[in-house]
Amino acid sequence: MTARNKIIITCAVTGAIHTPSMSPYLPVTPDEIADAAIEACEAGAAIVHLHARDPQTGKPDQRPEAFAPFLKSIARRSPAIINLTTGGSPYMTVQERMRPARVFKPEIASMNMGTMNFGLFPMLGRFSKFEHEWERDYLEGSKDLIFRNTYGDLETAFHELGPNSTRYEFECYDTAHLYNVAHFAERGLIEPPFFIQTVFGILGGIGTHPDDVMHMKRTADRLFGQDYRWSVLGAGASQMKIAAMAASMGGHVRVGLEDSLWIGKGQLAKSNAEQVRKVRQILEGLGLVIATPDEAREILQLKGADQVAL
Repeated sequence: MTARNKIIITCAVTGAIHTPSMSPYLPVTPDEIADAAIEACEAGAAIVHLHARDPQTGKPDQRPEAFAPFLKSIARRSPAIINLTTGGSPYMTVQERMRPARVFKPEIASMNMGTMNFGLFPMLGRFSKFEHEWERDYLEGSKDLIFRNTYGDLETAFHELGPNSTRYEFECYDTAHLYNVAHFAERGLIEPPFFIQTVFGILGGIGTHPDDVMHMKRTADRLFGQDYRWSVLGAGASQMKIAAMAASMGGHVRVGLEDSLWIGKGQLAKSNAEQVRKVRQILEGLGLVIATPDEAREILQLKGADQVAL
């Protein structure tokens, strides 16, 4: 079997959506993030998608100095592909969000492909106690939050990060975002193969119905043909359902505590690796083969770990 026919698992280790009070298992300190990433890779993840946190408060921290300790540890201890966020937190400026990718020149960086509402406030109905003052305000404030990713912002990001030969995980939360990828491809600012991460279940983006998944897949097929690699991210309870659906059609999958804190109904996942093992079980149950990090590099045509600035 060639690498092209294998399935890539991405693990989003710790993001900006959930707050530390929501789960005691969310990695926050540099050592916790590094260990979680290594465990996810050992469980089967080829790519680890990474955010940083203030180790004292757990607040999202996009300073390169916050990333450096765990990035060096992961690179030393694991063959995993490092994927750095340029999303950071919806409350950050675009320049703040780009800084880690600009400094460390990763093989992959995430790229949110459109301005959108980004509703986190429904989580307040499920969580009532918070350890840090910023957490409740962070969620409540999303009622009036616009996650800015304008054409000017994206153009700036592609101009600044493009010379580093970093490829992108194009995070597409709705159909228009796929058309935005096509727009920048037509202008020659990005080149195939495009790693398209279709995101389902964030309030402000497309829903989680199977028709939504198929609609995004059909649109991407029409726009990009053979020039893209399709992956899916299901938020919250839809994580494994959408992964299974997409994988049955040959899609790649993303799991991790950034996207869902759960391993089953009412049951918190105790680690990122636990989610990776579960999705791997689903994939292998479908007769699919998991890509190693080097096979994922071949599938996505990445520059290689020796070309990053760590």
